[in-house]
Amino acid sequence: MEVKEKQYNDPVLMQLREGIHKHKTTTFSLGMDDGTLSYQGRLCVSNVDGLQERIVAEAHTSRYSVHPGSTKMYHDLKEVYWWNDMKRGVADFVAKCSNCQQVKA
Repeated sequence: MEVKEKQYNDPVLMQLREGIHKHKTTTFSLGMDDGTLSYQGRLCVSNVDGLQERIVAEAHTSRYSVHPGSTKMYHDLKEVYWWNDMKRGVADFVAKCSNCQQVKA
């Protein structure tokens, strides 16, 4: 799973992992089976190798969502994933989509 692998390459997520080991955080946890870092049950996604943007792009162009607005997309993604400034990242991505901008006009 790429999300788990990239967590080890992200200094912020590694710091959060360390906080769990030192019992300094309770909002983040490690999966019992695979040790994947999560925030309130959602997978923590690093910003290594453009992973966050690839997840947003895939969600944005999936045949099930077909260019949803940023609010719907954010709410759908936050069911499964977490990262810093996720809402802004989703909004910025949608703002750059020419198809979405044509729909607004």
